[in-house]
This record gives sequence, structure tokens and C-alpha cells, in this order.
Amino acid sequence: MENIIEVKKLEFEYKTYDDDGNVTGANKVLKGIDLEVPKGQFLAVLGHNGCGKSTLAKHFNGILTATSGQVLVNGIDASDEERIFDIRQNVGMVFQNPDNQLVATVVEEDVAFALENLGVQTEEIRRRVDDALRAVNMYDYREHSPHQLSGGQKQRVAIAGVLAMRPDCIVLDEPTAMLDPRGRSEVMHTIKMLNEQGVTIILITHYMDEAVQAHRVIVMDDGVIVMDGTPKEVFAQVDELKAHSLDVPQVTELMYGLRKHGIDVPVNTLTEEECAEELLKLPHVKLRETAKKADRADNDSTPYIAEVRNLTYKYSVGTPFEATAVDNVNVSIKKGQFVGVIGHTGSGKSTLIQHLNGLLKPTSGEVIIAGKNIWEKGADIRAVRFLAGLVFQYAEYQLFEETVYKDIAFGPKNMGLSEEETDKAVREAAKTMGLPDELLERSPFDLSGGQKRRVALAGVIAMKPEVLILDEPAAGLDPKGRDTVLDEISEYHKNSGTTILLVSHSMEDIVKYAEKILVMNHGRLFCYEDTDTVFSRTKELQQIGLGIPQISRLSHILADNDMDIGKDIYTVERAKERILEIINA
Repeated sequence: MENIIEVKKLEFEYKTYDDDGNVTGANKVLKGIDLEVPKGQFLAVLGHNGCGKSTLAKHFNGILTATSGQVLVNGIDASDEERIFDIRQNVGMVFQNPDNQLVATVVEEDVAFALENLGVQTEEIRRRVDDALRAVNMYDYREHSPHQLSGGQKQRVAIAGVLAMRPDCIVLDEPTAMLDPRGRSEVMHTIKMLNEQGVTIILITHYMDEAVQAHRVIVMDDGVIVMDGTPKEVFAQVDELKAHSLDVPQVTELMYGLRKHGIDVPVNTLTEEECAEELLKLPHVKLRETAKKADRADNDSTPYIAEVRNLTYKYSVGTPFEATAVDNVNVSIKKGQFVGVIGHTGSGKSTLIQHLNGLLKPTSGEVIIAGKNIWEKGADIRAVRFLAGLVFQYAEYQLFEETVYKDIAFGPKNMGLSEEETDKAVREAAKTMGLPDELLERSPFDLSGGQKRRVALAGVIAMKPEVLILDEPAAGLDPKGRDTVLDEISEYHKNSGTTILLVSHSMEDIVKYAEKILVMNHGRLFCYEDTDTVFSRTKELQQIGLGIPQISRLSHILADNDMDIGKDIYTVERAKERILEIINA
């Protein structure tokens, strides 16, 4: 089969320079990569943050050029500056954040932007734009503003902009990292459809359920390719993947766990349907009354730390763009709870949490923190922000000081703490987030992505807020980095008793850490219950655009086939326990 991309002994290093432009050092990121990508293949690229996968991808359309070695695209040397437009018409790039790629005020103008810059004839531009928008199911939105679209729709417009160039290959660098489950599904459907039409797809992702849909998976670590094969071949190697800081699909993890208990099942099952088929072959009995409430006490005497009463918030009041983002919501959160906050993009969850530390003022209703209405006459809204700390998605964008120490110290100093108190707060917060003392005097901008994220979190924790609100704190991190950050937050919660609100699109993360789940839907409160109660409504959750864990979907398939392991299955460990109970009964 003819190759669209050939990589030969590719090496690349990022150079550092002094103020005079002299090279002061070099960091070798790619170390002799050999890779062939056949035309029409769907290739998934996995690896932890910093392994070199994005750097490799940027060589495919000439954003970067090799330090040594060679990259050929349809036989053209990607380092040939005179052929750069040929290269980029052969290989298009789609990045993580669609907002960074959208440049026009109307969808069809955005898709036409690159074609106009290439001097394509007007009639041909019109034809290509329409074709590209139809291909990603966005033709009906051609006259909309991109900024009025959902995250998934924006990303499909970004894909259309690349598609209009008629590339043979599209490289997508974590295109779903910022999307909710519905948006992720839309983008993945588009990617697979384009691949079926003959477009070569190279997908960089941290989501294992996306990688299993590819024809081929490669795993990178420390600038080299360490694994290469079909999804079944790669994901069957559970221990090796974990050694490279990666996950496997939940059903693969389940089968791996059952094998360790002596059950003869294949490990390389990737989908819930495959897994159910294998499990139903095992001798089993139907369990009765299996569902059990999680052992998490809800002490009625515990006071409420955060409440919203009849909260309504409207954007652009009095203009043609007026919209209700939060509609008459009532929620009371008890002191010391760990609450998961979920909802589709546009559900109102981010608007709701921004009320809890006074970033937004209600159109109507009340916000009560530590027993006080934060907007009553004479209230000190600045003090509220020390009581309720908010960490935004991609928290490292909040870093600005010249050292890690100064960045973490910024909040405590503004609270008026003494130098001694500030020092203690900084060092305790750094320790909480796993930051060693030797990092404190370094520039935060010299750290890895995961370290930057932990510095930003430490800066809020150092203020010792009563309520810590985290908006997608693990977004964009690899599986190991995600688990490290969330485990540290969980440990902080246990040790400090601080109330935590964790906003996430990952139901797997929410159920692992939260004791109660708050679900928003179209600006209204859908439910606020303990985890087991929420997951007894999994079909409703799916109907309102939320993803449920793969292991939960498996339990529904099994129940439909007379192998009922309970309605409260949302972790691999609980599924494994129930299945072992059934087959050993």
C-alpha cells in the first residue's frame, strides 16, 4: 500500500537562546523516529505529556522541520520551504482548542479563509465551503457566528476549514480534549466518516475509547515509538501501557482483573459489546438485590457551607442576545462534602459555580456562603473570594510571577498574612500538590504541563478556602498526570475537610472521587443526589447528552441478557466484585 507519510531517522531538538540570539542549550525531543503511514489509514498516537507526539505531528505539515532525518509527504520533503503550500494542502492540522483556530465572524467565511489566502477562484471557494460544511454536518449553520456554537460544533467548523483545502491527510492534536461527551461523539463521528471516504487520519488523544476506533495505534515515550500495532494488540499489553503512564479501556481493565483471579477470559476486549459476549459465556447465576448504597454517611447535623436559592442568571439583559444561563436553581451543599458537577456544554454549570465566589452577580435569587448572603448590602465580596477559591480550566494560564514561590504566595499576601504565615502557607500548599522545595525558586514557565497545573492549584489552596471549586482541573493531562492531580486533591480533601466542587466532563473521574453529584441540564438543576442514586438514572443521563462510564454501559448489556450485576456499577472494581460473586456462586 502506498504511504502518504514516511518518517526516516527523524530527530528534533528545541534550542534555547540568550538575549543576543546565541544558542545556550538544546532539548532533544525526537530520537530517531521511523514511521510509515499508508494512505487511508486511521492512526491513533498515544503517549504521556512531553513524550514528543505533538512535536512529531508538527513535522507532518511543515510547522517544524527536522534537526536530522527526513519526513516525506506524498514523496515531498516536508523541510522544502518552496513546497510548503503543497505540503499543507496534502496534510491539514486541527488543534485542541477550536477557539484558537476560528478567525471570522460567520461560519462560512471562516471555512473560506485559507482558500481566499491561496487565491482560489470565488466559484470554487463557494463549492468547497459548501461541500466541507456538509461533510461535517454543519451546512445549516453556515451563516451563524462561530462563537455562538457549542464546543463540538466549533471543532467541526475547524475541521471543515481544513477539509476545504482538500487534504489527503488530517492530523488532529487532541481535538476533543475540551469537549463534553456529546461534542466528543460528534467529532469522532466526523473523523470516522472522513476516514471511510478515504482521508488518512492521524489522531493524537489521551482518550483510550477514541484510540480503540483506529486501525492502528502507536505509543510514544521519551521521543521514540515504543509500541505499534492494532488496538487489540496494543491494549492487550496492560502492564506495559501502565508502565508508559497510559490507561486501557475499562472493559480491558475488567478482563485483566478477572484473569488475575483465575477466570479464563481474553484480555484484548475493547468494547462493552465484546466484553459482554465473553462474560455471558461463563457459568453464572442471576444475583438478586445486588445494588448497594455506597458507604458514605450524610450527617443531617452538618451545616451548609454553600447555598443558592432561586438563583437565576441572564446574559446580555435588555439586548437581542439576552439568554438565561441558570434558571431558578436551588442547591444546598454541606460543609466538607466532595461534590461532582456535571452537565453538557451550555448546561449552566460554569455559570453556576462562578456565582459561588462572586464572579457573577445573580439576576435574581441569593448566594449564601458560610451562612451569609454574599450580595447583601455592605457585604465584602473580596472576602468571599478568600472563602471560596475558584480554579479555572487550564489553570496554568493564571501563572504570572517570576518564581513558583511568588506565584503561590500571591494569594496569601493579598489576604494580609505576615511573611512568616505566607511562607508556611506556600510550603504547605506546595507539599499538598506534590511540589518539592527545589521547584519553588524556578520559573513556573520552565515546568512541565502537569507541574504548572499543580502550581496554579497550590496558589489557591495556600489561601485555605472553605470551599475549593475546580473547573476541569485535569483537562489536557495524560492519564498519569490526571490521576496524580486528582489524587492529590482527594487527599487534600480528606486531610483538610475542605468542601470540594469538581466540575468535569469525565464521568469516570467524578464517580471515583465525588460523594454527591450535581447535574445541570439547559440551565436547570436536573438532580443533586448521592452517586448511586444518580447512576440509577443512567438512561436519562445519556438522553441529556452526558457520557456514562463504559463499565456502566456494560452492566446494562449484561442485565438485558439475564446477568444482572446491579444498577450501581460505575467502577471497574465494583463490576469485578459482582461478576466474581456471580460466577463463584
